[in-house]
Amino acid sequence: MNLADPLFELMYTFSSALFYPVIIVLLLLVFLSLILIGEFISEYSKRNRDTKKFEADCKKIRRFLKNSNFAEVEKTLQEIGQTHMVISFSKEASGYPNKDHFPAIEKLATDYELRMSRQLEKTKIIATVSPMLGLMGTLIPLGPALIGLSQGDINQLANNLMIAFGTTVVGLFSGSIGYILTQVRKRWYQEDISDIDYLLEVLGEDIQKSSREDFKNEQIPFLSAKEDVDEKKQKLPEDRAFRGSGRPESLDRSC
Repeated sequence: MNLADPLFELMYTFSSALFYPVIIVLLLLVFLSLILIGEFISEYSKRNRDTKKFEADCKKIRRFLKNSNFAEVEKTLQEIGQTHMVISFSKEASGYPNKDHFPAIEKLATDYELRMSRQLEKTKIIATVSPMLGLMGTLIPLGPALIGLSQGDINQLANNLMIAFGTTVVGLFSGSIGYILTQVRKRWYQEDISDIDYLLEVLGEDIQKSSREDFKNEQIPFLSAKEDVDEKKQKLPEDRAFRGSGRPESLDRSC
């Protein structure tokens, strides 16, 4: 008896045991991909990206922030016209127009980026895993098919080959759906992230301006003190000079 025979038998038993779980998971992925097609169509119907109106709304927000009119900023954010994701972000951000709450708006933008990433993960997993499971569902029945061929059982050979080819087609079908949805949604979400980043820059301009003014105001006392020292030096008597310790000392001109 060959020592490798138990190992080969164990591998065959293990691969055969995976056949039904692979078929079940593959069918679930196909069902999930069909659901995602419906979500994709619904999301597409809500994408009304109007760049001109978005730019006009951002100009209004700049003007209202310059005048510290936060009530109008909040109203403009709630009525902003753009895609569904940007509209949802602007409505949630409308409660934080004050510069003291800008970090909360940045955190909200990060949460929306994570939400988009989670949405892409679903289709990425389907696009990657479905062909793998389809290949496993193809290879596993080939063992019984070859056994049936060796025994002259044509029916067993035909049934296993039919299952093998069917799992390949199903896996490729589900994977292609996941790949197409991933690529299209990736472009959509890049546009949404670009709009959200631009809106953050508009909301942050007033804060950056205030920070520069505060920094400038902090420099004024230092400059004033330096000017006072220079003015006092110029007003010292001609017969006075400074020693190393900083005390004035009379000049001895008798020499």
